[in-house]
Amino acid sequence: MKIKESLSGLTKKEKLVAKYVLQFPHDVPKMSIQELAAASGTSPSSVVRLCKSLGYSGYKEFCRLLTADISANRQDDIVYEDVRPGDSLPSIAKSVVMSNIRAIESSLQILNVDQLEQAVTAICQADRVDFYGVGTSCLVALDAHSKFLRINKHSNVSEDPHVQVLSAATLKKGDVAVIISYSGETRDVLIIADIIKKTSATIIAITKYGKNPLNTQADINLYTYSTENLIRSGAMSSRISQLTIIDILYTAVASNNYGSVKPHLDKSLFAAGRMRSSK
Repeated sequence: MKIKESLSGLTKKEKLVAKYVLQFPHDVPKMSIQELAAASGTSPSSVVRLCKSLGYSGYKEFCRLLTADISANRQDDIVYEDVRPGDSLPSIAKSVVMSNIRAIESSLQILNVDQLEQAVTAICQADRVDFYGVGTSCLVALDAHSKFLRINKHSNVSEDPHVQVLSAATLKKGDVAVIISYSGETRDVLIIADIIKKTSATIIAITKYGKNPLNTQADINLYTYSTENLIRSGAMSSRISQLTIIDILYTAVASNNYGSVKPHLDKSLFAAGRMRSSK
């Protein structure tokens, strides 16, 4: 699963190994490094470099987790398919729901707990946490902003790229900027990241797994998985997985600071209740 997400950031030799693994996933755990290298037309060093690029300690861990991934996805009763023209409504509903479930479960599998802990600590200690994104990712940023307002965490968010630039320039050391971009290649987002880097604020990037221009600039990286295909190309499952990461961050920060945030949660619930009763 990590391999699919990382293909674009791999070297030519690493891609040859990766494509062989994707084609014959059940055979690879039974092969030695030398056998995999020969089968993929590469060298043992290329296999080792692929394992390192994917974040594994070595070939043994790679094979172990590949076996676990194959086992976890061996669900004959659930088929993850793209929606096709003319599909029935029940079929469309099942496809969308199952695809979103898979995106969330797969994002959990590639979530680095050490990086997550660093992100939670940075947000807890920050006086200000800003959220940045473009397009669909901006909707996720807006959702994150509203959540952290509930626990009185000072933050900024905007759909306007010019306002984003102004906000980014006013960050300082100790502040946190959460930048959301599935591809990690969106031009406007990279401009924001470059500005923030010069302020010494901590950058948390939420992107797809694998090397990309955004996560190379980030201090902390959190990865998501997407099952987007032809018709479902409206950033559906990628949005769901991004929202899930935000929910995890928010819940962890609120839990770690429950004593101090509870009064603010109570106030926000009371205010929301007043809004509903006034309608």
